[in-house]
Amino acid sequence: MAKRPGGELAARELHFIWIADCSGSMGVDGKIEALNNAIDEAVPHMRDVATDNPNAKLLIRAISFSTGAQWHVSQPMPIEEFQWSPLKADGVTDMGKALTEVAEQLSVEKMPERSLPPVLVLISDGQPTDDYTSGLKRLMDQPWGKKAVRIGIAIGQDADLDCLQEFIGNIEFKPLQANNVERLAQLIKWVSTAVVQSASAPASQTAVAGAVIGNVPIPEPPPEQDVPTSVSDVW
Repeated sequence: MAKRPGGELAARELHFIWIADCSGSMGVDGKIEALNNAIDEAVPHMRDVATDNPNAKLLIRAISFSTGAQWHVSQPMPIEEFQWSPLKADGVTDMGKALTEVAEQLSVEKMPERSLPPVLVLISDGQPTDDYTSGLKRLMDQPWGKKAVRIGIAIGQDADLDCLQEFIGNIEFKPLQANNVERLAQLIKWVSTAVVQSASAPASQTAVAGAVIGNVPIPEPPPEQDVPTSVSDVW
């Protein structure tokens, strides 16, 4: 912890929220299992990033959306104590409801004034079935929603790339495409480490990147390394 006259400088909170599609289509071809495994395996790497930056306090939450939206992890959980419990797939794709719920939690009344820009990761394999644009507007009407680092991950070829692009809010940074298990795990690890590191680092230590979201330079996503061995491995 940084020192200053009169005592230690308190760490600034960095709120990280998974916004996960749990509609029925996520139960097909092992997508929900792949997402659960990828997030679970990324947790130790997130802890390492948090340890390397003691000036930021990394707090994790998660919300799932299917028929309605439910907080999977409702209270901000310090990464040191965080454990992932599996999501289940069922229902439709009420993405707008999830964004509305996130907007409520990012109100100025509920967020510490000295917080770092939140990191919001929206993951979906389909088309919204509710009023997505209204939910996004609610989010962007919140100062912390507008300041947030917003990353969109598309699972499979049927994901709505246009709504994920609107969520990101920067045409220079496209939705990330995960069409197989290996790529999804790679992207989940990247957003859990490189993006968190960039969002939590002092401005003077932040690497130059190709896009800026929420005033935070975003590092380049990793190139795809693993190629599926058969068509059945592709979503």
